[in-house]
Amino acid sequence: MVFLINIFKKYFKLFSHENLLRLTLIVITVIFAGAYGLTYFEPKYKFVDALWWSFVTITTVGYGDIFPVTSGGRFIAIVVMLLGIGLLSVLTATIAAVFIERKIRDKKGMDMSFSTNHYIICGWNFKGVEVIAELRADPKCINDHIVIIADIEEKPIDDPHIDFIAGTINVENLEKANIPEAKSVIVLSDDKLDSHSRDARTILSTMTINSVNPNVYICVELLDQENMEHCKIAGANEIIVVGELSTNLLVNASLDHGISRVITELVSRRYGNELYKMKVPSYIVGKTFFDVVCELKKEQNIICLGVEDFDGNNLVTNPDNSYIIEKDTNLVVISENRPEDLVH
Repeated sequence: MVFLINIFKKYFKLFSHENLLRLTLIVITVIFAGAYGLTYFEPKYKFVDALWWSFVTITTVGYGDIFPVTSGGRFIAIVVMLLGIGLLSVLTATIAAVFIERKIRDKKGMDMSFSTNHYIICGWNFKGVEVIAELRADPKCINDHIVIIADIEEKPIDDPHIDFIAGTINVENLEKANIPEAKSVIVLSDDKLDSHSRDARTILSTMTINSVNPNVYICVELLDQENMEHCKIAGANEIIVVGELSTNLLVNASLDHGISRVITELVSRRYGNELYKMKVPSYIVGKTFFDVVCELKKEQNIICLGVEDFDGNNLVTNPDNSYIIEKDTNLVVISENRPEDLVH
């Protein structure tokens, strides 16, 4: 329902174009005036029939089921036909121009977004396409809208489910992206800047996002681990340090050959099994971690890796076998498909 309302708003704005609205009203006026004129000179026709005749005449279809026989009626027909040829040509050209203008504005990122419960990507770099591909690969958000805010010349991906807003990450553009209704925000670093300036820009963007909507979940890409504390203070919920992550993967690949392929599979939504978080089902509350691991693997083919408190502040990976699973906690699991008890 919300999607349909947003579509209605979008196209209402499109057809409220001044020239298009004026021309539409003129065409409607001519149709009704022609129908009235026909009934005046040809009283044998009802107004509804005359309205039908006026419409098919102005569109130059002319079925011939209704036609005037008096001089006055034929004069009305000539006027409707001449006006129809001119007005419909202008109306068609105007509609085409409005759609072209709308396409250009969308490509240049000049309009606001009416999306709700959507994802916002702030900034753009070479990883942007991969980020969107990973989001689309998850059934959880395959049909969700994505809004990109970036200081680039035009929309980077031609997708009707992606809105683009051109410019820097400021309050005005965040409001254009409808951030109060956003589900999550991803902040990408600007690869046109040096590493120090990139992180500084990212932290400033995070601070701006947090000031506009303190409740939205913010995931941030950083280059330098030393800037993590500043980014947390700015309001980031999760921080990915790109350099540190790649270094760790390289070392692990060197020590245990092929381990990087396992990590790549687990963090990619496009193939293999994935990492998920799920709410603790009621039937395993109070059981030991060992029993839960066995039961989930047997019943749902899910491997449990760890336990996290409900607020997401503390995570225990591979706890002791006797660890008791409490209510209002989350499980970190490996599964082929997203578990039914999702953590949103």
